[in-house]
Amino acid sequence: MKKSLSLLLVFSLLLTCVPTFAQQGNPPEPPSGGAPMGTPPDGFGGGQGGPGGAPMGTPPDGFGGGHGGPGGMPGGGSGFSGEYDAVLTIDSDTVLNENLTSTGIDENALLVTDGKVILNDVSVTRVSSDSTGGDSSSFYGVGAALLATGGTLTIDNVNITTDSAGGAGVFSYGDGVVYITNSTINTEQNTSGGIHVAGGGKLYAANLTVNTNGGSAAAIRSDRGSGTMIVDGGSYTSNGSGSPAVYVTADITIHNADLTATGSEALCLEGLNTVRFYDSVLIGNMPDLEQNDNTWTVILYQSMSGDSQVGQGTFTMDGGKLISQNGGIFYTTNTESVFVLRNVDIQSFADSEYFLRVTGNANQRGWGKSGANGADCDFTAIAQQMNGDVIWDSISTLDLYITEGSVLNGAVIDNESWAGEGGSGYARVVIDSSSSWIVTGNSTVTALECAGTITDAEGNAVSVVGTDGTVYMQGNSEYSITTASYTTEVNLDQAGMIDNFEEHNTL
Repeated sequence: MKKSLSLLLVFSLLLTCVPTFAQQGNPPEPPSGGAPMGTPPDGFGGGQGGPGGAPMGTPPDGFGGGHGGPGGMPGGGSGFSGEYDAVLTIDSDTVLNENLTSTGIDENALLVTDGKVILNDVSVTRVSSDSTGGDSSSFYGVGAALLATGGTLTIDNVNITTDSAGGAGVFSYGDGVVYITNSTINTEQNTSGGIHVAGGGKLYAANLTVNTNGGSAAAIRSDRGSGTMIVDGGSYTSNGSGSPAVYVTADITIHNADLTATGSEALCLEGLNTVRFYDSVLIGNMPDLEQNDNTWTVILYQSMSGDSQVGQGTFTMDGGKLISQNGGIFYTTNTESVFVLRNVDIQSFADSEYFLRVTGNANQRGWGKSGANGADCDFTAIAQQMNGDVIWDSISTLDLYITEGSVLNGAVIDNESWAGEGGSGYARVVIDSSSSWIVTGNSTVTALECAGTITDAEGNAVSVVGTDGTVYMQGNSEYSITTASYTTEVNLDQAGMIDNFEEHNTL
C-alpha cells in the first residue's frame, strides 16, 4: 500500500542515528555559504552542482537513448509524465528503520522529495516483471529502489536488491543529495545501475559492495543532465553486456575502489564530463563486436545522442591499476579529450591493439560525420610506463607529453583508415629530460620535442628524419621516426597535472 509520510522527528533522535564515516575518513564538507538543497544531518557535507546540456546518435555499449552504446542495448521510451509512483514518499525530517518492498510497475520503494531522511539497518527489495525501464529510468530514476529528487537521503548498512527493468539501486536526481555507506546493492535486469545520478543529482558513496547483472547497467552510472558523485572505497562489478564498471556523464571522483566490467569496456565517458581515479583498480573485458571498428578498455567520445553536453572530457588516474582483458587501452573519437596518468600499473594482453588511439571512426554508431569525426586529445604521462602503439590520423590532433621518468614502449602510427579525405591534424610528441621513447616500429609524427632519449628495444639509436629529408638524428636502429619538425627544446606549458583526492572529496 502506497503512503506519504510527513513526520518531523525530534532532532536528538536524528543525531543518534547518523552513521559514522570513521572507517573511510572524513566525509565531504558542506560548501561555504550553506547547502542550497538543505543542510544534511550532522557529520555529512552539503551539495552543489549543476545540470548538463544536451546536443543526437548512439552512446557506447548498451547505452541508447538514455544509455546506448557499444553493446547496443535499446534505450526504451522516455515518456515520463513528471509524476512518480512510490510505496513510500517522504518530504520531511524522518528516521526509517523498517524494511521496504516494492512490486509495482515502474515504482520506487522510497521517494525522498524534501527533508533529511535517514535509512539504517534494513533491507530494500524491488521486484517487478512488468516494469519497462528505458529512458525514464535512466534520466529520471523511475523504478529505482531508492530515489531522492530533493532533500537529503542518508543510508547506512542497508541491503538493496532489485529485479525489475529500470531498477537502479540508489538514484539521485535534480535537487536530491544521497549519502550511502556500508551497504550492498544487487541488481538483475537492464537499465538497472548500482548507484546513479542524473539531472544534477549528487551522491556520496563509501564502502559499498555493488553487483549489476543486466545490460546497460553500469555499477557506477550517470546520465542526462549530469550530476556529482564521490566514491570512496568499496567493490563495484558490472556483469551484463554493454555495462561498463563506470559510465560517465557527470563529475565523478573515485578513491580506493575496485571496479570491474566482466562483459564490457571498463569505462565510457561522454562529452563535457570528468572522472578521477585515485589508488583504484579498474578492469574491463570488452568483447569484439561487429558494430565497432575496434575494441577498447576506456573510451572518451561524443555519441551525439543528447545524453551529454558537447565539450572536453577528462580522465585522470593516479596510482592503482588499469587492466585490459581484451582490445586496446585508451580510445578517443569525435570529441575533445584530456588524459592524465601518474604511476598507474597498466596491464594488457600481448596482442592488445594499441595503447592510445586518437582517430575518427567508421560512423557505424552515428558518432559524428565520417571523415570529420576525429578527436582533439591532450595526453600526459607522469612517471608512467606505457606499452603499446599510439595511433592517430589527420582529422585528429594529439599532444603527447612524456614526463617525469615516463617511458613509451611502442610506435606512433599515422593510420588514415577513418580520416576520409584527410585533414590538417597533427601528432606532437614531447619528451622531457627524464623520460624516454623505446621505438618498436617505424613512426610518423608531426612535431617531435625531445630532451630525453629515443632508442629501440636493443638500445640502438633511432634515426629522426624530416619530411623534407633532413636528418636530425642519425641512428643505427632498423626503425626511424619521420617528423615535420624536431627540437631538443621542450614546451610543457600545456601538460596536464593531477591534484589530490581531498581536493574533490566534497559535494
